Amino acid sequence: MPVKIRLQRHGKKGKPFYWIVAADARAKRDGKFLEKLGIYNPNTNPATIELKIDDAVKWLQNGAQPTDTAKAILSYRGVLLKHHLLGGVRKGALTEEQAEEKFTAWLEEKEGKIASKVGGLDQAKADAKAEALKAEKEVNEKRAQAAAEAALPETPEGEDADAEVTAVEEAPSVEAEASKEEE
Repeated sequence: MPVKIRLQRHGKKGKPFYWIVAADARAKRDGKFLEKLGIYNPNTNPATIELKIDDAVKWLQNGAQPTDTAKAILSYRGVLLKHHLLGGVRKGALTEEQAEEKFTAWLEEKEGKIASKVGGLDQAKADAKAEALKAEKEVNEKRAQAAAEAALPETPEGEDADAEVTAVEEAPSVEAEASKEEE
């Protein structure tokens, strides 16, 4: 029975997530499988991959062939590297301790890269949020300034304003003129 390591689609329309499974090559895509090896969620950034590394290596040693996408995922998580190192152990080129040491060193380096990417994404998100807040504050200040200007009565500026004030003070009031006419 030819065995494939492949993805089995789950989730709703437009929001897929996948199970990584070992299945008979003749089975349907979402049909019967032999063992669930992990999950892959491409909807998150970076994509979430949870994988049982030892089980996947066992299937690879027994002759299971990964599909192209599954092979990329297995390579990303280090399953193919561990399979390669265990092949070196079987041939006598490495001891198990050396192989495990190389694998853990690679795994730590990979986790560091992933953590730096997540940190970069968080920093970019924080920068975008700060920029949006700054732009919003500028808009609010302009709006408040425009409202304050609209609330003030219009007054002439400069020398003309002084002349108008003195002209109003010197002009006889209408009531004073009416009282003189009555006398």
